[in-house]
Amino acid sequence: MKIMVGLSGGVDSAIAAYFLKKQGHEVAAGFMRNWDAYTNNDVLGNPTLNEDLCPPEVDYNDAKRVCETLDIPLYRIDFVKEYWDQVFSYFLKEYALGRTPNPDIFCNKYIKFASFKDFAASQGYDYIAMGHYAKKCERDGKAYLCECADESKDQTYFLSQISQAQLQATFFPLADVLKKDVRRIAAELGLSIATKKDSTGVCFIGERHFKLFLKNYIPSQPGPIIDIISKAKVGTHEGVYYYTIGQRKGLGIGGISDQPNGRWFVCNKDVKNNILYVTSESEQDYLYGDEVVIDQLNFITDIPESNRPYGGKFRYRQKQVALRIMKLDKNEMIVKLDVPLKAITPGQAAVIYDGHLCLGGGIIKEVYANGRLLIK
Repeated sequence: MKIMVGLSGGVDSAIAAYFLKKQGHEVAAGFMRNWDAYTNNDVLGNPTLNEDLCPPEVDYNDAKRVCETLDIPLYRIDFVKEYWDQVFSYFLKEYALGRTPNPDIFCNKYIKFASFKDFAASQGYDYIAMGHYAKKCERDGKAYLCECADESKDQTYFLSQISQAQLQATFFPLADVLKKDVRRIAAELGLSIATKKDSTGVCFIGERHFKLFLKNYIPSQPGPIIDIISKAKVGTHEGVYYYTIGQRKGLGIGGISDQPNGRWFVCNKDVKNNILYVTSESEQDYLYGDEVVIDQLNFITDIPESNRPYGGKFRYRQKQVALRIMKLDKNEMIVKLDVPLKAITPGQAAVIYDGHLCLGGGIIKEVYANGRLLIK
């Protein structure tokens, strides 16, 4: 088969390409350039890397060395406009609404598994492959997205918005491989990236001070931090957009007379009035939700049934929690959790599982507790 691998410059995609070539496939690699620090007003840079090269160029050079070692062709593909239009604009819009989006999920949906797939097809490649830790299972002509062997690295959460057609055309060579073995194989092949640090931070924007980065696009607008119970002012925030539900670090609250000692947590945001609400460590009822409204629904293979048990994840690397779907139509889904969950955050993905099978999911719109609207 002719397969083009999305090569990021990291160890996972490199070993994915290695496995496919070893299996006898005709393999090429594609390096996706999705961010331009100059045209996108990103002036921060990254002092932890080579000052002469921006992070994408470092990754591209790593990808070139991998392709030289594996003896496979490398395409450099520019998706800067597509990423801005389909992912980053959505990201900014969600933050402006006071929500906390996950751009990696939409980067997968629109860039890696759509624009990249189309490019691969234009070059004569029928399939794409990624270094994601996920598994594709096929039955009765359908493709199912399943959790991978390395539970600590499973990335099905980030793939919950892809389509059946996208999944059908994709290989996940690392489905049954542990991360430690990926690094071992890379070292045996003499790849310099064998010990390269895993990428973190916003997809294709990299590791940088996130609040400072966001200020390039959403200016700071200081306002009061209010204790949601006493309604007393307990501090000043830099802009409600920069904080996320459940956050406790970086609030600058402490040593206030007539207020409880201990940690404070962000529990709500009033964008219209520029108020950040917090709750104390001793009063966390405003952090736990037991019912969630979800929109932007996407189910890859099977649509879940109402009033039967499923598992769900509301954040990456979160253990599945037990839930039931109370109502489902083409636009929204209401789910009821068996046990209240802390810091469910509007804008994040809610992903539904049937055992190890990832059905898909949607984006968190509203959170309720005991029938009372908690966050929207």
